[in-house]
Amino acid sequence: MTITDLPHQAAPDTPVSRTPTAVSPPPASVSGASEFASGTDKRNPVKPKRDRFTAALPYVAAVFGTLVGGIGFATSYNTLAEVALSWGFGEDLAAWFPVGVDASILAFLALDLYLILRGIPWPVLRMAAHGMTAATIWFNASAQGEIRADPVKSASHGVMPILFVIGVEAARRLFIQKAQLEAGTATDRIPLHRWILAPVATPRFYRRMRLHGVTSYPEMIRRQQELTAYEQWLRRKYDDDLSQASDDEKLPMRMAAHGYTVAQALAMPEQQEREAQARAEEAERRRLDAETRWELAQKKAEADRLEADGDLEAVRARVEGRTAQARAHARAQASAAERAAELEEKALETALVAEARAREAQAGRVEAQEREVQAAADVRTAELERQAAEKRKEAAEADRVAAAEAQAIETQSIAEARVAAAEANRRAAETDAVAAETRRRAAEADRLAAEEEERTATARADMQAAREREAEAELRAAETRLAAAETERCAVEIEDAAKLTPRERSVRKVARMAIEAGAVTVGAESDGIHRELCRVISIADIQRELDVSSTDTASKYRQEAVALLASGYRP
Repeated sequence: MTITDLPHQAAPDTPVSRTPTAVSPPPASVSGASEFASGTDKRNPVKPKRDRFTAALPYVAAVFGTLVGGIGFATSYNTLAEVALSWGFGEDLAAWFPVGVDASILAFLALDLYLILRGIPWPVLRMAAHGMTAATIWFNASAQGEIRADPVKSASHGVMPILFVIGVEAARRLFIQKAQLEAGTATDRIPLHRWILAPVATPRFYRRMRLHGVTSYPEMIRRQQELTAYEQWLRRKYDDDLSQASDDEKLPMRMAAHGYTVAQALAMPEQQEREAQARAEEAERRRLDAETRWELAQKKAEADRLEADGDLEAVRARVEGRTAQARAHARAQASAAERAAELEEKALETALVAEARAREAQAGRVEAQEREVQAAADVRTAELERQAAEKRKEAAEADRVAAAEAQAIETQSIAEARVAAAEANRRAAETDAVAAETRRRAAEADRLAAEEEERTATARADMQAAREREAEAELRAAETRLAAAETERCAVEIEDAAKLTPRERSVRKVARMAIEAGAVTVGAESDGIHRELCRVISIADIQRELDVSSTDTASKYRQEAVALLASGYRP
């Protein structure tokens, strides 16, 4: 027998479930058993009735579980209410205390089940619900007196919440198992008898299942049996001396702690060699690719260099052609310029001669025109002298007429000046009157402003005095509140020492309110105290101070406070 000839699989009749790891195919007995079971089911006429009974079981459990929970909550309601009342919750809040405790249990458990169905469980909710249940059990048990004095009576009050929690835990286990089955992550539980019969090996067995994701308990048993059978075969091969075995043969024992089966461990060397060979081939392929890319890069660089040389030669040719063309063009332009200069010189000489002759003719025409202009200027000068003489004559006549008119105008201007002076004097008098009125109004405004400032100063002084009086009043009120708080503290200490009930404390609180309000006088009768107390302290004040919603309770507190004050109570 060689290393590849493995021994027969142990426990061939053990049915196994499908596992996520690669294992050997399951024995044929599983399918045979399935066929036998299916044949039996076909011949079993009772199966429909059993299926209906099984389908009805969840509803029966839900009905009776709800009944158990309702009974448990109903039995603990009065007990919790009495406990809350003894703790000083007040009659109204004491009635709601058991509702809050039981509602928190239901809310936490329902939210825990909902999160489990959504696939996001949060264990804190479950622990909180169990904590509140334990508190309920303790409240119910301790409300009957000392637990050790009558344990049976105390246990009878705590057993119903325990039964309800057991029912909820059963439903939670059902939901978790259903969700795991739907998600394909359901894990078999290790039987209790294995923990008892193999207490040392079972924790290692459980650890391997959880660490390596083996969800099937039979599959884990099969792996353990394969490993044991392989180890025994290896011992028989080497006469019970495993030190002679090679490292590859010892792999199943070494890799079992890491979740490998015997077949997977034995296949590891070959698989690793194949992977190493694949890695070497991949590295060689990458090396050849790199060499190919390097050669292509070199050839491309050479091609780019040759192409650049060709481009350079083409540029040189274009530059030389353009240079020769420019030189020929420059020589042609130089020849044309020389010929143009010669022609221009000849034309210039001809033009100078013609221009000189034209200037001589022009000078003759200008001299004739100047003589004509001089003759016309002489004629115009004579005419202007004649016109000037006429104008001098007219000016003398105008001077004579102007002298006569000026004398008449002078007399009229003097009269108008006197009228204007009188008007100016009248306006100056009016301006002085307006200025005087303005000064009078300014003085009146200054007087009113001084009176306003005086009134403002008086008002500020009154405000300051009012603030001082208000501060004194606040100080006296603070001292009064401090004295009341000190009285309240002393009264609370006395009440704590006397171990008064919450109701007696409330009545004494109302009595102290009446004393603080001045409703109690020395030697007053009960009726007088009652009338005065009703006058200064209303039912609403008692409700607000003691946080009581019932007017009847507040009225009873006030009546009892009257009786307490009449009996001579003083804090």
